[in-house]
Amino acid sequence: MSTVLEQLPEGAKVGIIRLRSLGDCVLTTPAIHLLKRYRPDLKLAVVVEDRFAAVFRGNPDVDAVLSPAMGELTMWGPRLVINFHGGTRSMWLTALSLAGRRAGFQHYAAQGIYNVQMPRAQAVFGVERRVHTAEHLASGVFYLGVPVGEVPRARLFARAGVAAERPYAVIHPAASAADKSWSAAGFRAVAEHLRGLEPVFIGGPGDDLSAFAGFRTVVGAPLEETMTLLAGASLFVGNDSGPAHMAAALGVKQVVIFGPSDAETWAPWRVRAEVVNGRGSMGNVTVEAVLAAVDRL
Repeated sequence: MSTVLEQLPEGAKVGIIRLRSLGDCVLTTPAIHLLKRYRPDLKLAVVVEDRFAAVFRGNPDVDAVLSPAMGELTMWGPRLVINFHGGTRSMWLTALSLAGRRAGFQHYAAQGIYNVQMPRAQAVFGVERRVHTAEHLASGVFYLGVPVGEVPRARLFARAGVAAERPYAVIHPAASAADKSWSAAGFRAVAEHLRGLEPVFIGGPGDDLSAFAGFRTVVGAPLEETMTLLAGASLFVGNDSGPAHMAAALGVKQVVIFGPSDAETWAPWRVRAEVVNGRGSMGNVTVEAVLAAVDRL
């Protein structure tokens, strides 16, 4: 019996829905690469919110970046839509796409929308262990017909930056929630501990980096500029967050600090890294443990 991908005609269009969340967007790129490598003739479009579109721009695997405005995906005319997001809006975008094949994971709501139900990753890989997010997403394209194999590193394509006067480390002390953020005092200790690397603290719009006065700080930079900054770094240190996944995709060695989130599911993917795990609480992470991890790298 032929697979979904084998049934697509030469040059068919495929829509991939991944609306938001920086880390999730970055970790979708291995699945996209596997799909394009298997069927280079297919035209792939990613539906994503504008604030995260830079993750996919410049990626040779992606032929179009579409906004989630109702009708834009439909006008593009996909033969297959893969919903990697799973929320209500992505459900409606899938339903209104008019694609002949509409794929979504079996745990999604409104299963009647999907005429291709992708099983859990464990069933695809034949394992019962917890899988990484990159593996979970890649399992979808494996189920659709890409031969099961190694899931590659995420792919980002940063613009070349101006050569730095001295090597630097990027430190990201913020996170999406307060309980995922290690202490400012701890991150200052890391900055003061670095030898031969200039500490550069980064934060998103609205992040308060006043605790790091005296160090170079970059706040609210466009995603493209953050990617360029990360690409030139010698080291990344930060909380479990989107910038950590960006740094991993760019091949930057890193120390990532975990508290309540699951390190098995969200650890740096396919990059030299040290994970410091508070196993439920950032309060369990000591300065000594993080500095030792930095030293090991």
